[in-house]
Amino acid sequence: MRILLFLFSFFILGNASSQSWPNKPLHYIVPFPPGAFNDTLARTVAAELPKAIGQPVLVENRPGGNTLIGTEAAARSAADGYTLFGAALPFSVVQSLYKTSFDVTRDFAPITLAGVTPNLLVANPKVPVSTVGELLAYARTNPGKLNYASTGNGSSNHLSFELFKAMTRTSITHIPYKGSAPAVTDLLAGQVDMMFDNTPNVLPQVRAGKLKAIAVSSKTRSPLAPEVPTVDEAGVPGYDVTVWFGILTVAGTPRDIVQRLNAEIVKILGSPEVRERFGKAGVEVVAGTPEHFSAFLKSEVARWAKVVQDAGIKAD
Repeated sequence: MRILLFLFSFFILGNASSQSWPNKPLHYIVPFPPGAFNDTLARTVAAELPKAIGQPVLVENRPGGNTLIGTEAAARSAADGYTLFGAALPFSVVQSLYKTSFDVTRDFAPITLAGVTPNLLVANPKVPVSTVGELLAYARTNPGKLNYASTGNGSSNHLSFELFKAMTRTSITHIPYKGSAPAVTDLLAGQVDMMFDNTPNVLPQVRAGKLKAIAVSSKTRSPLAPEVPTVDEAGVPGYDVTVWFGILTVAGTPRDIVQRLNAEIVKILGSPEVRERFGKAGVEVVAGTPEHFSAFLKSEVARWAKVVQDAGIKAD
């Protein structure tokens, strides 16, 4: 009888808590420093969501540890609907690189996939390749002579190049950096040869003639640079890397709260102003249901686990 009364009380209290949500500010944890698109996404939601729910949304940048610091903080949060978490492609590979205290598909509740963008393969003008075909020929004739920059093990630009190497059986040396800015700075100076990076990060340097655009990572060409071929069409059939951004909360959050957050955030992302602004930054809005994002995330985790294993990628 006591057990039944306890369970009944727990259900009543949980239901009451769900019905009174929200009655305090929400916290949106971003495991990246300010300035990256994940931060832009968070601040867009933080500016618009309060208009619908009547409570402020506070953005907390918690970078470090290859996103582990912010991700662990989110995973330890209460499942009460007051914590949002901004994930990107590295979220799907973190368990393959580290022994984590959390499981990305068990301890988080997807709200919505938010946007996608390709990476752009660029090279310093002094590097004697301008196409994927020339890159493959040079790399196979000079194994290990070329190198590429990334923002660290498990980053989207690191995974993009490791998949490229695996599919083309080439030897190109990895040079990790702590962020896109120092990596691009050394690329411009000729300290490293090439890199994959989010298109908006490097396209201005391409337009200025300071970098050469070789190919885009996605299956289709980027509307920001329609003249640049995809890796797939340029000689590596089946190659496809799309950098994604999504919003999650803590697993166990009441279903009605997750659905409310999904409805309001999808509405924000679907506005013409947001779509246009994100589009100019090279990001296509792809908001959808929690179920769609959940299935997508599981497929990404499985896909990148295989890449990590096949390429022998280790944590920094």
